[in-house]
Amino acid sequence: MKCLFFCKPKITKISTSELKEAYLPNKKGKYFLDVRTKPEFSSRSIPGFINSPLQTLTNHLNKIPKEKEVVVICQSGMRSSVACKLLKKAGYEKVTNVRGGMNHWV
Repeated sequence: MKCLFFCKPKITKISTSELKEAYLPNKKGKYFLDVRTKPEFSSRSIPGFINSPLQTLTNHLNKIPKEKEVVVICQSGMRSSVACKLLKKAGYEKVTNVRGGMNHWV
């Protein structure tokens, strides 16, 4: 049964440890998205992540494949959470938020 009202979209949440141990070694079927600003991304980023700042994300949805799981990170987990909700509303099935973001990345 498809939920029409008052439903929270299903967004998977993972830790940075899970990202490092389970997601990054097996990139098949995944699209890695960093929604921080360009300067934040330029100063420090994880190899394999594509930068699309949250402010302009809706303009770049056509570049994000809907058939892949989209793994989203930001600095703390707040912008990536917003981005995940936006992606779900845009019809993306599998969306994963990295809790704690780059603040927790070692």
